[in-house]
Amino acid sequence: MVRLAAVRKSVTAPQAAQLFVDNVFRNHGLPEAFVSDRDPRFVSHFWQHLFRLLGTRLDMSTADHPQTDGQTERVNRVLEDILRSVCAAEPTKWSVLLP
Repeated sequence: MVRLAAVRKSVTAPQAAQLFVDNVFRNHGLPEAFVSDRDPRFVSHFWQHLFRLLGTRLDMSTADHPQTDGQTERVNRVLEDILRSVCAAEPTKWSVLLP
């Protein structure tokens, strides 16, 4: 499953949590696993404990090894190709076209 949301360049931990609730949890419930690239917003003891209490795995990819999370890397490449095509024709509408 892929859910995408248009955001500013940097997102705070509270904003990331709200995006998760709004875009994933409300539509699909709690996932069995959550994969992170060791982003500081998700590696804190708070998040690790919260995911453990909720019965959800918090899987961390290997540092400096993006191939560990190959599915995300592939989605990012496809999204970049699609956005490049869309922006060539209608550069102001890219955010409303995200799946």
